[in-house]
Formats: sequence, structure tokens, C-alpha cells
Amino acid sequence: MTDLQWQKSTYSPDSSNCVYVAASPDGTIHLRESDAPDVTLTTGPRQLQALITALRRTS
Repeated sequence: MTDLQWQKSTYSPDSSNCVYVAASPDGTIHLRESDAPDVTLTTGPRQLQALITALRRTS
């Protein structure tokens, strides 16, 4: 696997509760949490956008 360039979410204010996101060259989106950096979730851009849109509607 290509080395991913992880970025901390701007909505993760402190260093102990951070969400990180990275994109693979093929467009796959990877998500991980700072407490378990070896565990990652993968999704596509459209699916992630749908999740973010749904979460914004509920907040």
C-alpha cells in the first residue's frame, strides 16, 4: 500500500480525540482515530459526502 498522507480533521480540537483522513491515489478515502491508528475505515468520496450531508442535517 502507498504511504498515505494523513491529515487531522479540523473538527478534532485536542490531541487525544482526533480523527484523521487520507486519500489513496485511486480515490479511496481512509479514516482512522487517534486512539486506534492501526484500525482504518475505507470508503469512497460519494459515500463519505453522503454521510457528512446526513450528519449536518441532524446537528
